[in-house]
Amino acid sequence: MNVITTNDALAEACTALRQCDFVAIDTEFMRESTYWPILCLIQAAGGETEVLIDPMADGIDLQPFFDLLADESVMKVFHAARQDLEIFYHKGEQLIPKPMFDSQIAAMALGLGDSIAYDNLVRMVLNRNVEKGARFTDWARRPLSDSQKGYALADVTHLRDMYPILRDRLDEQDRLSWVAEEMGILCNPATYALDPDEQWKRLKLRKTTPKWLAVLKASAAWREREAQTRDMPRQRVIKDEGLYELAHAAPTTPEQLVPLRSVPRGFERSKPAERLLDAIKAVIDDPKRHAPKVTPPAPPPAGAGPTTELLKVLLKLVADDIGVAPRLIATVPDLEAIAASDTADVAALKGWRREVFGETALRLKRGKIALLLQGGKVVARDL
Repeated sequence: MNVITTNDALAEACTALRQCDFVAIDTEFMRESTYWPILCLIQAAGGETEVLIDPMADGIDLQPFFDLLADESVMKVFHAARQDLEIFYHKGEQLIPKPMFDSQIAAMALGLGDSIAYDNLVRMVLNRNVEKGARFTDWARRPLSDSQKGYALADVTHLRDMYPILRDRLDEQDRLSWVAEEMGILCNPATYALDPDEQWKRLKLRKTTPKWLAVLKASAAWREREAQTRDMPRQRVIKDEGLYELAHAAPTTPEQLVPLRSVPRGFERSKPAERLLDAIKAVIDDPKRHAPKVTPPAPPPAGAGPTTELLKVLLKLVADDIGVAPRLIATVPDLEAIAASDTADVAALKGWRREVFGETALRLKRGKIALLLQGGKVVARDL
């Protein structure tokens, strides 16, 4: 369990891994007190090659590893890949590994659980227990203990052993394409974009007046730039509730910041406050031009509530029948949209989801299907 700390050793390991059909990959990182995650360790396993890479080692160049991620002849296998991919995207100059397989999504497609935890999946597929002792550890401290190394390496050795089993089960049930479709979302650069001007979309819109929206967008963009520049969590710059307070008050002078509850004492005299006020003043004179275009949601049609509840029952019925996690087929917002419109632009009415659920959902809406209780179980019957 030696940790790779030199460029020569890294190049040699990555050359060996690129000879494999697939490589299991995981990372350990810290981001509790920073905006940008601190990449502390990279684990990889393919064939007989099992390595731990120290990205914090002096002078180490991760380019050979990034070349491995970019090699389209090698399948990259992750579990719950979203945060790992975000790290590689920003450290590897917008690198997105291809092709890719996420065992958590595969488990959902096989009906093994909704967002199943890694240790539970290992237990279900391999009948192995995962050691949890080093889960809550400071991965940035050196040297790493043997227990830390063993814990980290097991994350990818179990994953390496699970992948062929999950892949074969999906192939037997003709569901590999389902997982591939989900990989399209993870491979989309927009998933990892951190454009400050788009951060207002993270927030729930409490009002839709141009002035309120313009100030909210400007304040959210200011917070994101401050968090990125100062490398601190955005909630430590100012909490979401503070952004709503700024949108309501629309301050343009230091004095107007003083009475705001979300603003710490003395903030109004700081450089960040100066930048915030400049951002607000830049939009306040013409809020209509600067406000994001938002269409208020239309009120649901009469009867949509009970229809949505029926669709929830149908979704659970279909998911249980075909052995798939319900959330992989449709979300509650999907069901609400289908209840409101037969032509809703939602994933549940497209591709394989429409085949297994969407068409049946529309038939239920049109009165072509009834849900009945038979022997204590819900069943669907054609009318």
